Amino acid sequence: MKNKIIIIGSGFSSLAASCYLAKAGYSVTVLEKNEMVGGRARVFEKDGFKFDMGPSWYWMPDVFESFFADFEKKVSDYYELSKLSPAYQVYFNTSDSIKISDNLNDIKKTFEEVEPGSSKYLQDFIDSAKFNYEVAIKDLVYKPGNSIAELITPVTIQRVNQFFTSIRKKVRKKIKNEKLIQILEFPVLFLGAKPSNTPSFYNFMNYADFGLGTWHPKGGMHEVIKAMISLATSLGVEIRKNSNVSKIVVEDGKTIGVQVDNSLLIADVVLSGADYNHTETLLDKPYRQYSEKYWEKKVLAPSSLLFYVGFDKKIKEVCHHTLFFDSDFDKHAVQIYDEPSWPEKPLFYANFPSLTDPSFAPENKEAGFFLIPIAPGIEDTPEIRETYFNHIMDRFEKLTNQSVKEHILFKKSYCIKEFKEDYNSFKGNAYGLANTLTQTAFLRPKLKSKKVNNLFFTGQLTVPGPGVPPALISGKVVSSLIQKHYPLVHHQNQ
Repeated sequence: MKNKIIIIGSGFSSLAASCYLAKAGYSVTVLEKNEMVGGRARVFEKDGFKFDMGPSWYWMPDVFESFFADFEKKVSDYYELSKLSPAYQVYFNTSDSIKISDNLNDIKKTFEEVEPGSSKYLQDFIDSAKFNYEVAIKDLVYKPGNSIAELITPVTIQRVNQFFTSIRKKVRKKIKNEKLIQILEFPVLFLGAKPSNTPSFYNFMNYADFGLGTWHPKGGMHEVIKAMISLATSLGVEIRKNSNVSKIVVEDGKTIGVQVDNSLLIADVVLSGADYNHTETLLDKPYRQYSEKYWEKKVLAPSSLLFYVGFDKKIKEVCHHTLFFDSDFDKHAVQIYDEPSWPEKPLFYANFPSLTDPSFAPENKEAGFFLIPIAPGIEDTPEIRETYFNHIMDRFEKLTNQSVKEHILFKKSYCIKEFKEDYNSFKGNAYGLANTLTQTAFLRPKLKSKKVNNLFFTGQLTVPGPGVPPALISGKVVSSLIQKHYPLVHHQNQ
């Protein structure tokens, strides 16, 4: 049987690609090194508590709908979605917080209360963000990142300055209140770069936030993975867990397959959704496209220090998603990007899914997930983790005016060390490559290897970039590329 494709890794991009390729008629095997399928979107369970270990925000619901529609399915065939109201809450100081509603009219009222006159500018800003979103989704993100020509359309030519002006500049042009500025700049944290280095075109994330809203799949983000596994297996995809690829075997400039546990698995095409840098270390040196020097120069999106915490009581004064911006945003950004070091007073994020979804914690208890964005590659020790846990718990208690520390049943931490061990993540990054101007579209690592004819890549280190919706798109784009370069060979007996 010809046309056998092996996919390394089982994150969103790998699973998406597996579905498209299986539907097209290829024989597809997905190899996952861990016990659980889903890449970063795994689940940690303990004592009746459940935690999404990785992605926890469900934005851009249209991209998920579009993915399932490609297989004549709907999201609702697999999982139940609810729109969060409020979408999230942002703390600036003790008892000083802003809740972001689930609709733009109410958000405009909130802005107006904080800064009179700002709602008109907000409407203009979101109109422009919506326009950019539609351009991005319709014209740009489904391109393979081969050349600058992909970015040149009649629309982008008219608005080319958006690629050379930063989000920071655009936001601060009219809005002066620091709190509102931080709320508008925060979505680019998902793109993993400083607002001052992110092209203003990426304000389409603000439309994803204020226009399309924040959603919750009942049971959590891993339910999306389960849906994709169900779809993939129904299409004939074979998924093998505990299958760690130790080498990509190349002969005469083509891969013939991969080495797993001392046995060679033969393939006509290999696609890696694993960490790009790591995947290239599985090749003999002559077949690697990018040197270590190349990777060292790249601007990586942040890593994260994460805590999964079980509380023996309900937590008050918080929303499902709560952001803590009671410290200097810019200083923290410098300590992530410019002078990589542990931040003195970090911003942090807390997620309490059990407020919305009782499946996450036993009755009258709370599941809390805390995240501090940090520079990838910095020192990671148990002592440092403990120091930061105590630091954010002290702030959390003060800001929300309640005691929680003595109500902790257990906590589990996750940081650079585990990102490297579990995902072979370069420098332990959590989100991939930052979307700076010089790392946008065709300037990102390529989907198709330049040195090994039938080797391809997908996921957050290539196009279109970090985040779950971009990962789904990456899987679709690379599957089209594979079909173009390696069309199905139909045998007489097939």
